[in-house]
Amino acid sequence: MRAFKRYARAGFTLVELMIVVAIIGILAALAIYGVRRYLASAKTSEAKNAIGAISRGGVGAYERETTTQELVSEGTNASVFTHDICANAVNVPDTNVIPAGNKYQPNSTLGKDYETGDTSTGWKCLKHNMSSPSYYLYGYQSKPINSAAPAGGQDPATKLVAPAAGEFVAYANGDLNANGAKSAFGQRALVNQVTRTIKLATEVTIVDEYE
Repeated sequence: MRAFKRYARAGFTLVELMIVVAIIGILAALAIYGVRRYLASAKTSEAKNAIGAISRGGVGAYERETTTQELVSEGTNASVFTHDICANAVNVPDTNVIPAGNKYQPNSTLGKDYETGDTSTGWKCLKHNMSSPSYYLYGYQSKPINSAAPAGGQDPATKLVAPAAGEFVAYANGDLNANGAKSAFGQRALVNQVTRTIKLATEVTIVDEYE
């Protein structure tokens, strides 16, 4: 009976309590890290999805006739290709300022942001538009086959090589934590000038994804 009473009065030792507190602390830290990574991944998925849409727009533009019309004299050939990739688009925001830890609402005014370009140039050629606020600066740069002009205007923060002839790159730049370090996402496509087909890169290039 005495032995039973002594056992009933027994409690946790200080060491046991410290171990429990340490385990709870570790689990809490892992949970916080997991939630932060999940939120960051949700934001970066925006860039990946948008780049995929821009790239598909670039391929679609090549596969339809987008070049300037011309009247061809009888018995002669046209001077331009029937198919070509879209020429450069302005960065969005068109101020070239990457959103820092916040979102940018695209300007729907004609001649601004995605409301720029024509049948062979820019966002209208790509048939791409975004109306929702976004965490990233988006861009599209190319070097059309039927153009001697080099690609230009690509934001240096993309950390991606400028397009070669018959090639385009769709890209996004971010600064999710507003620390000045930039993330970069990009996907390239290249025209095979022998078979006149266009192929997308198999993967999106990612640099410093969670910056």
